[in-house]
Amino acid sequence: MPVRLIFQDEQLLVCVKPAGVASEDGGLPELLRAQCGGELWCVHRLDRAVGGVMVYARTKQSAAALSAAVSARRLEKRYLAVAQGRVPEESAELRDLLYHDAAKNKSYIVKRPRRGVREAALSYRLLAQREAEGELLSLLRIRLETGRSHQIRVQLASRGLPLVGDGRYGSTLRGGPIALWSEELAFPHPAAGETLRFAAPPPQDWPWTLFSDVLREGTELADR
Repeated sequence: MPVRLIFQDEQLLVCVKPAGVASEDGGLPELLRAQCGGELWCVHRLDRAVGGVMVYARTKQSAAALSAAVSARRLEKRYLAVAQGRVPEESAELRDLLYHDAAKNKSYIVKRPRRGVREAALSYRLLAQREAEGELLSLLRIRLETGRSHQIRVQLASRGLPLVGDGRYGSTLRGGPIALWSEELAFPHPAAGETLRFAAPPPQDWPWTLFSDVLREGTELADR
């Protein structure tokens, strides 16, 4: 199946990454080069198990500009997630210190700064809750302030809210992709400077279908 393209020009390419495909060389960039031609530079990442909207640079200059936007936190990331459990607050900001063990490919929340530990911050809003498989499932919309390895997964799991399908961080409901989706990206165009915003809904698969009355089709998704 061809990769779904949302936008492309001489500077960048925006697409929908399928879950299960690596976001770096050897994965999605290779598929996109075969489909669209030309070189691509990866300026941000999604976990292999996570799908959704991504942007790639098509020139070295655009890669530098987009990377600078990432560093300045001008690349806004919004996600959807389905977590197991009852969310204690309808909206909240989570801040933690995270350590990523590269050998185990797993992140941990720690109490003290030390080598390899980085601050992680996100905010979430509860959109809906449903009963399924004997569990209460919560649909969350999440905004990332920082982009750490497995950040959303470990920050929620540490609070008793593992993402559906994420056995690595404690989910007891498995059998499909992790219920985490890169819903929307916003960033300054590397050449023109105006803010671009792109969105895509999650796939019509379980557990997303439990919330089909809440999720809107299309790419222009309003804040709730």
